[in-house]
Amino acid sequence: MGINKGNPENFNASDFMDEIRIGDQTCLFYNLHFLDSKVGIALARLPFSIRVLVENLLRKCGAGAAKAEEVLAAAQWQPINDHSAEIPFYPARVLMQDFTGVPAVVDLAAMRDAMAAAGKDPSLVNPLIPVELIVDHSVQVDFCGTQTCREKNVAKEYERNGERYRLLKWAQKSFDNFRVVPPNSGICHQVNLEYLGRGAMRTKTQTHDLLFADTLVGTDSHTPMINSIGVLGWGVGGIEAEAVMLGQPYFMPLPQVIGVELTGKLNPGVTATDMVLTVTNRLRQMNVVEKFVEFYGPGLKNLKVPDRATIANMSPEYGATMGFFPIDEQTIDYFKITNREEQGQVVEAWAKACGLFRNDDDMPEFSDTLKIDLADIVPCLAGPARPQDLVKLSDLETAFSGLLGTTAPEKKTDIRINDMPAEIGNGSVVIAAITSCTNTSNPYALMGAGLLARNAVQKGVFPKPHVKTSFAPGSKVVVDYLSDAGLMPYLEGLGFHVAAFGCTTCIGNSGPLHPEIEKQIKEKNLAVAAVLSGNRNFEARIHQLTKANFLASPMLVVAFAICGRVDVDLAHDPVALDPNGEAVYLKDIWPGDEEIDDLVRRHVKKEDFKNQYEQIYQGDSFWKALDITQSVTFNWDQKSTYIRNPPYFENFSLTPQSLQDLENTRALMALGDSVTTDHISPAGAIPESYPAGIYLKEQGVGVDAFNSYGSRRGNHEVMMRGTFGNIRIKNQMVTPQEGSFTKKFPEGDTRFVFDVAKAYRQQEVPLIVLAGKEYGTGSSRDWAAKGSALLGVRAVIARSYERIHRSNLVGMGVLPLQFHDGDGWQELGLDGSELFSVKGMEQLTPHKELQIAARKADGTIVTFQAIARLDTDIDVEYMIHGGILPYVLRKLIKET
Repeated sequence: MGINKGNPENFNASDFMDEIRIGDQTCLFYNLHFLDSKVGIALARLPFSIRVLVENLLRKCGAGAAKAEEVLAAAQWQPINDHSAEIPFYPARVLMQDFTGVPAVVDLAAMRDAMAAAGKDPSLVNPLIPVELIVDHSVQVDFCGTQTCREKNVAKEYERNGERYRLLKWAQKSFDNFRVVPPNSGICHQVNLEYLGRGAMRTKTQTHDLLFADTLVGTDSHTPMINSIGVLGWGVGGIEAEAVMLGQPYFMPLPQVIGVELTGKLNPGVTATDMVLTVTNRLRQMNVVEKFVEFYGPGLKNLKVPDRATIANMSPEYGATMGFFPIDEQTIDYFKITNREEQGQVVEAWAKACGLFRNDDDMPEFSDTLKIDLADIVPCLAGPARPQDLVKLSDLETAFSGLLGTTAPEKKTDIRINDMPAEIGNGSVVIAAITSCTNTSNPYALMGAGLLARNAVQKGVFPKPHVKTSFAPGSKVVVDYLSDAGLMPYLEGLGFHVAAFGCTTCIGNSGPLHPEIEKQIKEKNLAVAAVLSGNRNFEARIHQLTKANFLASPMLVVAFAICGRVDVDLAHDPVALDPNGEAVYLKDIWPGDEEIDDLVRRHVKKEDFKNQYEQIYQGDSFWKALDITQSVTFNWDQKSTYIRNPPYFENFSLTPQSLQDLENTRALMALGDSVTTDHISPAGAIPESYPAGIYLKEQGVGVDAFNSYGSRRGNHEVMMRGTFGNIRIKNQMVTPQEGSFTKKFPEGDTRFVFDVAKAYRQQEVPLIVLAGKEYGTGSSRDWAAKGSALLGVRAVIARSYERIHRSNLVGMGVLPLQFHDGDGWQELGLDGSELFSVKGMEQLTPHKELQIAARKADGTIVTFQAIARLDTDIDVEYMIHGGILPYVLRKLIKET
């Protein structure tokens, strides 16, 4: 008998339990089709992404964790909501990469120490759900263009990062439910898509196996790539992931869901990269931040999973929490192709039975919709500094000067590279990288690049000497199918040898340029370019000397390597001249779609997936040589410059201190719009003259052994010195100077940000940061929040936030405040020299308005209100406790 909608009385999750026969086994599952008969809610109106949330809550309600009213709140989702309904989300697993995984392991190890200090069992700090960490972010392209470059890069990687990898191997031995995919194996999101993604999870009950939706959170913003096979998941901060590992649900307001209707099909010669860059541009304009995006429409049948994965991967670039593709026939076909046919059969039977399998006539309700005709998409790139800034290929030549604010390129400078003549100037391509899970997970894109390379070699055209070429697939299967198709020799003939199986250039590990090139760029202040098949191109991310960075398809990466410059119209101008002086145009070497499809059909084999992934956890000789002793607590090395015990639990008490208003507060930074987590906490090279570099030299580390900020995220001393350490960050308190500088008040002198923060800390002055729109866009970089907290930042006041960074700030006990619409620090006439007070913090509630006063040097006071971006009750709890980690630790101690 059904109950009234919205009434949790007599609600019983067991009423939704059903059975299904798969092969010779009967399994239990929660049937969403029962929503109508049990509670009078029509399943057909719910977006599929919301259905997964309902199924997630039903399962946890059946286990006694979630509440009936929480299940009903999700089931009664409305297209237009005010985010007032808060639900817990219980991910089935956690995905990590090493840049965020290392500090997470450091935090867990520190929590074990804190538990022991409290007289409790430290082994209680232990993942309760499966955690899979893929080491992919550390390898750099120090060597390229030879058959031995990968081996040399991996050797260099272990030389730099052996200490970090020993920590991860310790964690693998010392924590339950913790598996590590060693270096030189692939990129986390591609490995997740091709192997780890289950589609449907299975666990034992007393009588049967229980099937339920595969869900996850990941410590990398591109986790939504797995949405392409109907798996609900997105990126969170490392500290949030740690809480989930330790049994905490992820609390969230019920999101709005934007429906993107895809129609038509891509025209010949238009790639999945062109498609995702167009989608990113359109959705950024629509403002989908903190919203789910779900794709539907007749165009879906024309997109295979690799194409969908390209779109889902770039969810953070278009600002959404995720970009979801429901399970359908294409999903099941992908399971078959990737050697998971039996699992695909389970997913298909379960999804159809429980209401999570998409049919062509499904028409859910959405909060808003956007229609995109795939036939309208044309070849394009994105750049020079943001992935949402679309540039049509035919417009690049005329757009280049305007994009960078430069004059027309001057006459090229003649130089010699490895004893070969070359010329370099504004617009020269100095990096061409086929990289990133975004595109290397797509066999059609890579077969296309291989064919274009073949055609170029046959035409006798090759990359220019000043172009650093590299190829870093996200899976070893890529090399198998390219080799089987006979295309690897042609890619290598153009210098695209496999440099690594990892993120490399996309994460900023592009390695050094030739010294003569670096010299010319610096001396002449050249605006040179990188072209990569990645997903991020923020300022100073790809390489500190490339002022323009363009995202493009793997095929266009090869073409621009041959052309050698970006100030060109490849739609009409030749790519290069052959040895006879005859023009070779892009159309002359561009492969046809039919040939690409034929090669994918014949050479992408499930046997290759089987062979590569059945040994994925074994690692190479370097990994096996790491000698680790299992222990409950970690043996910290006080001399280490990579792994240090963080200070998060210093002066820890079982009872949190009450929140107090902020008085006599100073602004550390005054920033504009679109400040990324790369600006706040860079991942790339550590400048010798910056505080982190000075610290490392003081510790006896040579400049050539600095490694990167990303690789030293296990050392808070380096990372807090690197906070706001991007050489391109623009603190408007010191305009026009760029870099990690700010003013110390009341003196008004300019110093490094770290030095100013240190001086304020000695004076016990709390700090705030002023910012514009989209503060914290980009990577799910928890150190952007950790570093801010360690510098003494108590609050950020911005016009808007990117979702993950806002959560990270809360997770570190830093209060995110938001100006009212129309307000901003500049609009209010502030310049960062003021003394600030923040009133109303004693009794915080979600979205509470706080009173802020800014007193200028002449005594003038500017008052305004700001909204506390604590979006849920648990956000408030985290703030009261000083962050997630102290909250979880106190809970663990109390429970024992």
